[in-house]
Amino acid sequence: MKLHTVRTARSADRLPRAEQLAWKIAEVAADPVAVEPEVVEMIGNRIIDNAAVAAASIARRPVASARAQAMAHPYRAGATVFGLALDRRVSPEWAAWANGVAVRELDFHDTYLAADYSHPGDNVPPILSVAQHCGLDGAALVRGLATGYEIQVDLVTGICLHEHKIDHIAHLGPSAAAGIGTALRLPTEVIYQAVQQALHVTTTTRQSRKGEISSWKAYAPAFAGKMAVEAVDRVMRGEGAPSPAWEGEDGFIAWLLGGPKAEYQVPLPEQGEPKRAILETYTKEHSAEYQSQALIDLARRMGPALRERTPDLSKISSIVLHTSHHTHYVIGTGANDPQKMDPSASRETLDHSIMYIFAVALEDGGWHHEQSYAPERAARPTTVALWHKVSTVEDPEWTRRYHSHDPKEKAFGARVVVTFDDGSVVEDQIAVADAHPLGRRPFGREQYAGKFRTLADGIVERSEQDRFLDLVERLPSLTSAELSGLSFTVAPFRLGAAPATGIFDWKSGS
Repeated sequence: MKLHTVRTARSADRLPRAEQLAWKIAEVAADPVAVEPEVVEMIGNRIIDNAAVAAASIARRPVASARAQAMAHPYRAGATVFGLALDRRVSPEWAAWANGVAVRELDFHDTYLAADYSHPGDNVPPILSVAQHCGLDGAALVRGLATGYEIQVDLVTGICLHEHKIDHIAHLGPSAAAGIGTALRLPTEVIYQAVQQALHVTTTTRQSRKGEISSWKAYAPAFAGKMAVEAVDRVMRGEGAPSPAWEGEDGFIAWLLGGPKAEYQVPLPEQGEPKRAILETYTKEHSAEYQSQALIDLARRMGPALRERTPDLSKISSIVLHTSHHTHYVIGTGANDPQKMDPSASRETLDHSIMYIFAVALEDGGWHHEQSYAPERAARPTTVALWHKVSTVEDPEWTRRYHSHDPKEKAFGARVVVTFDDGSVVEDQIAVADAHPLGRRPFGREQYAGKFRTLADGIVERSEQDRFLDLVERLPSLTSAELSGLSFTVAPFRLGAAPATGIFDWKSGS
């Protein structure tokens, strides 16, 4: 890997393309380096992971709405949509949109945390939809996804967006565009322009994840994927982009990030170096924001010990989570976000309240992707009382470990101090989630397949589950015809109630 310094340049200096971040990304994307077997294996795992959470969310309103929008754009060859018959195809950008919402709705797929946050699996829907539409094979898809993950991880490692209140999809648009470019074997020049277009049109604010968090939290990554498909299409037709997008005098760094004097260090593979970044990412065992994964595991571990002391958790006077800057300020009390303590808050908001999550996990001894967010569950008086006793504080050591580049030291957990009314104290801590590669029960292919089986149970027929998993097992050797089946179908009645109509399915006289 090579570190690249990225800073603003004056227009009069005419920064050479070879020195621009977008060009360097495009060179990585255009590099035909082979994909290593362990990377191929993990790509298959993440395709399974995405399908698992899409199955669980298939009937939820935001997913049904996005699917209805996609269905209003039928197209041949087109791409598949989760839940629909495999021969029902839609335009690839709309498939990316619908599938992206299904994957993101439950906040239950993979993650990478460094200078910023990301869910690299959000790259899969747009790259897969283009591969299906363009008749690519499994090997091309693998190459494209290796690039998507690589660029996503490298940008997230080097450039912090959240401190400037920019949403993390600003890293996703460029990574998806780069991955599509790799899959299609596009020239460096084309990928360069597409990456910049994608950055330009997917830069939005973090209000998506603040205050009254709405369904847009799930739609935002799907929007970035859709924009990436459109950006590549435009550039293939000869259109250009605002350049240089990152370094420009009126560009991304100068006005939306650290300002004209800011510098960022972005790591990228050198020519001929394998793209291995997906191996630095990790998935979720629980349907909750990633920084809560380890704490859910810790809560279910602490529960029996606390109940052994007293079966009545109301005798707890306070629970303090000593944790990292990110956890404290994003999902903790450091956010100063009253909605995070509100029993009537939306699922999307509760998902970003570690106070709520820890209280429920402590009471229930675990976490469920639907029941743990049910309105009646959030409003339970004992839960509300316990929830409001939970607070977070930043601990510099946990912040340091959060940002460590040593994988054996990097941590996303906390030290938890439980104080009882009588003044007695119980403490415990956890560094990484049980499912993390360094956790107590790391996820491998068996666990990913098990997650798919569990979340698809009662939704996707067993034979259809088998067919999908069999395709993933043969991923790099799939023909274009076989790749077109890399989705799953469900019975129409399992797709949920028909959502309200909009412009795309407007009927005369409505």
